[in-house]
Amino acid sequence: VKTSSDEWICSWAGSSEIYHKYHDEIWGTPLHDDQKLFEMLILEGFQAGLSWLTILKKMDNFKKAFHGWDIQKISKYGAKDRARLMNDAGIIRNRLKIDATISNAKAYLDIQNGSEFASFDAYIWSFVGGSPMVRPNRLNNWRKLPAKTLHAESMSKSLKKKGFRFVGPTICYAFMQAVGMVDDHVEGCWKASE
Repeated sequence: VKTSSDEWICSWAGSSEIYHKYHDEIWGTPLHDDQKLFEMLILEGFQAGLSWLTILKKMDNFKKAFHGWDIQKISKYGAKDRARLMNDAGIIRNRLKIDATISNAKAYLDIQNGSEFASFDAYIWSFVGGSPMVRPNRLNNWRKLPAKTLHAESMSKSLKKKGFRFVGPTICYAFMQAVGMVDDHVEGCWKASE
């Protein structure tokens, strides 16, 4: 797909300006900020069964509803916060996903405070050896990206063992693409790795 600035981008971005902005500024760009990584993992979970465009349109609402993604605060949410979130029309009001966000915040803090990894970033990037992966087949101009990979399955199993929810392999792979752990920009896209 060619943008208004005459650059080629991945076809999944279509003609939506919101998708173009997301593609150009976020998707596939390596991310190493613990809090932002948590935010993206949670948003991928909220997206399950919905359009990513729905999430993009509500990102600011999510940030406000979840106290700027303050993980310490989220981990302490109780019944009053659950009720507040269930009544917030600006986000996806799904009790299971809201409860998962709270328990995921607790699991995140366990990883961050544990002795095995120095940070959530170090833990999450360990599934790709610390640097972005470029799938060799991507250079053959995949018409359709895979829904999951062995790396995503491994991440999913590990996250679930640590107490995370809404982190199946498909969600994990979408997360890996979003935060630049895997470069799935198609050949010809201005963001594709050489």
